Amino acid sequence: MKFIQRWGLMRNTYPENIQEHSARVAMIAHALAVIRNERFGGDVNPDRIAVLALYHDASEVFTGDLPAPVKYSNPEINSAYKALESTATRKLQDMLPNDLRRTFDGILVPEASEEDHVALVKAADKLCAYLKCLEEIGAGNREFADAETTLRTSVEEMELPEVAYFMETFVPGFRLTLDELEIGT
Repeated sequence: MKFIQRWGLMRNTYPENIQEHSARVAMIAHALAVIRNERFGGDVNPDRIAVLALYHDASEVFTGDLPAPVKYSNPEINSAYKALESTATRKLQDMLPNDLRRTFDGILVPEASEEDHVALVKAADKLCAYLKCLEEIGAGNREFADAETTLRTSVEEMELPEVAYFMETFVPGFRLTLDELEIGT
């Protein structure tokens, strides 16, 4: 996963691979789950969500990271890519020893009953893309300006209270430099 770069169609001030991305998605997905449970009366498993997030892009070791403008450019490409991801996931599953397969099958392909968990992973994935745009723009890379606008709209349209809370409470901190962060008071 560390060899698969994201944002392949754009100049990056800081390259990001899918291993780094997956770790960040896991941390934010975990936070979203905790926020849902503690602030909005939810009943999701933050640890399970973090594990699902860690593996959410694992199939990309075979497919690479197809940029969103290509992946979603038309329904045929999107459908073909989903089929390719499914094939890559099955290949990963088939590579596992039989005694480990059952556990990892449920991680690589979550159960249909886990739709709330999967939704939070998807929200965290989208938030991470948005945060990447903020970081690139903060570093003077205007190439991410259009993506930032599109992703911010996409995040806001999720209408998940934990996402809105995260945006309001934590995203402003991602815009700060290390010197601007106050440590201890």
